[in-house]
Amino acid sequence: METDLFIAGKWVPASAGGRFDVLDPATGDVIASVADGGEADAITAVDAAAAAGPAWAQTPPRVRSEVLRRAFELMTDRASELATLISQENGKALTDAKGEVTYAAEFFRWFAEEAVRADGAVATAPSGANRILVTRQPVGVCVLVTPWNFPAAMATRKIGPALAAGCTVILKPASDTPLTALAMAAILAEAGVPEGVVNVLPSRGSGTVVSAMLRDSRVRKLSFTGSTEVGRILLAQAAENVVNTSMELGGNAPFVVFADADLDAAVDGAMIAKMRNGGEACTAANRFFVESNVAEEFSRKLAQRMSALVVGPGTDAKTQVGPLVNEDTVAKVDSLVKSALDGGAKAVTGGSRPDGPGFYYPPTVLTGVAADAPILREEIFGPVAPIVTFSGEQEAVRLANDTEYGLVAYVYTQDLARGLRVSEAIEAGMVGLNRGLVSDPAAPFGGVKQSGIGREGGHEGLLEYLESKYIALNW
Repeated sequence: METDLFIAGKWVPASAGGRFDVLDPATGDVIASVADGGEADAITAVDAAAAAGPAWAQTPPRVRSEVLRRAFELMTDRASELATLISQENGKALTDAKGEVTYAAEFFRWFAEEAVRADGAVATAPSGANRILVTRQPVGVCVLVTPWNFPAAMATRKIGPALAAGCTVILKPASDTPLTALAMAAILAEAGVPEGVVNVLPSRGSGTVVSAMLRDSRVRKLSFTGSTEVGRILLAQAAENVVNTSMELGGNAPFVVFADADLDAAVDGAMIAKMRNGGEACTAANRFFVESNVAEEFSRKLAQRMSALVVGPGTDAKTQVGPLVNEDTVAKVDSLVKSALDGGAKAVTGGSRPDGPGFYYPPTVLTGVAADAPILREEIFGPVAPIVTFSGEQEAVRLANDTEYGLVAYVYTQDLARGLRVSEAIEAGMVGLNRGLVSDPAAPFGGVKQSGIGREGGHEGLLEYLESKYIALNW
C-alpha cells in the first residue's frame, strides 16, 4: 500500500519529510503513516498538473473515455479490497463500504460515456448578420477537496468529470481517510492516466495547502465537498483570483411522513436515508417530521428497526453500524442528543454513548424534541433520528424549510398530487419522493441556499469542468 504523495506520476515523500498517522475508528489504533504534504508540495503538484494540461486537453475524447472505462473495470475487479480499506480507515460497515465502491466506480463509467458528449452548438444570429458557434473547452487545472465520509465516491465524482472534460487535477483528500485516495491514484495510473494529470496530496494542513493552490493563477477550478463553514472560507479565497467553484456543502434533510403514507415503506426508506453510512452522510435524514396521528406508530416501528441493528467494527461482516470516524464526531453527536434530552425529548431507543474503546454511538430514536433544539438546527452526522410531529401540509412545508440548508429532502405520501406539490414547495436541490435514496451518477447532485453551488453527476457534472466559448463568424 502506497503512503507517499502522488505527484507527476510518481510516489514521493513530503518535501519537509513530515508524516501523519491514520487511525482505525473501531479501536483508535494507528493503521498507517502517510506523507504530510505542505505548501511547497502543493505548488509542485500544480506545476505537474499545469505541465500535463495541454496534452491531456488535446487528447481525443474517446481516448479519455477509454481510460476512465478502464479505471471503472479496475475498481470493480478490486471492490472487495477497496471496501476493506474504506472500512479500516473510515469505520463504516463493510456492507456500506462495498456499496460505496460500486457507487464510486459508476462515476468513472458514467463519465467515460459523457467524455464523448461535450457537444457545442451552431446557430444563426437573430439579426442574420452572423453565425453563433459555441464550443466547449476544459476549465484547466482543478483543485478537488474531498471529505472523509465517502473517500472513494467523493473522489471519483470529481475526478471522473474533470478527466472526461480534459482537465488535470490535484486531489486533496480528508486527513482522516487518505488511504483510499492513494489507492485511487494507483488505479488511475494503471488505467493509463498520463503523468501529472492526476495528483494526490494528503495533508494535515488542509487550509494551508488549499490556500496556496488557490493563490496560484494557474488553478482555474475548485470543487469542494465539506461543511458550509469551510465552504464560505474557500469561496472568499477563490474570489481573489475569480476561480470557478463548485460547492457541495452541509445538509439538514427533512424526512416528511404524511398520515396517508405506507408506513412500512416509510420506515424502510427512513432506514436507508438515516442509516446509510451510519448517518455520516450529507444526504442523511436529519429531521423527521411525522403527521401527528401516525407519529406514535412510525416512531415505534422505526425504533424497533434501529434497535435491532448490529453495532461493531466496520470490517466485521456481521456489523450493520460501525463506529463514527473520530472522537470529535462522536462527541458532537453525544452532545446534541444530551441537549435534546435535557430539553424534554425522550429516547425510544439508544440515547447514550457506550463505554469502551472506539468511536461508537448506538442507533437512537428521539421523540418529543423541542422546536428550538440544536439537534434540529445542526447536521447530526450520526445514527440519530429526532422526530417532530406536525398537522397539515402547510406546517410540514414550513418545518421542512426552516433551515439555512437545502441539499435534499424526503417525502412519503400515497397522494401523488400532494407529493409533487410538496416536492416543489420544499427548498432543496433534490427530493426523494417515496424513496430513501437519491444519489445516482446519472442525476445532478447538489443543493440550494447554504448547501452549495453547482451540480455533480449527470450531464451537468461534466459541464462544471467546461467553459463555453462563443465564436462569431460568417461563411
